[in-house]
Amino acid sequence: MTAKPIVPRERARQDVGEAIAHYLREADADTAIRFIDMLESAYTTIAAHPAIGSPRYAHELGIPGLRSWRLKTYPYLIFYSELDDRIDIWRVLHALRDIPARMKGPDETFITKATTV
Repeated sequence: MTAKPIVPRERARQDVGEAIAHYLREADADTAIRFIDMLESAYTTIAAHPAIGSPRYAHELGIPGLRSWRLKTYPYLIFYSELDDRIDIWRVLHALRDIPARMKGPDETFITKATTV
């Protein structure tokens, strides 16, 4: 199986930027860099094995195909879906946040394999 490209949505990029800013403010540059390294490692894993993530929130939110993957040593969840040509990264959210409220919003259009065919 060939790894698919990871394509973060704008909101996911903003989430990552906010997390990095938090670690720079509340910890130090080394902690922020380790967060980035952990995120890149998770993206590599998801790209190679998209089915690895939990479908829990797909059921909870009623969004078919949505998966989540938790970062090691950092309390963040990556929310994504697998499309035919890429991995669509929806959000990167702190695990203790109100996930359903953060996932629903006007800018969160869900694209599934079924709608891309």
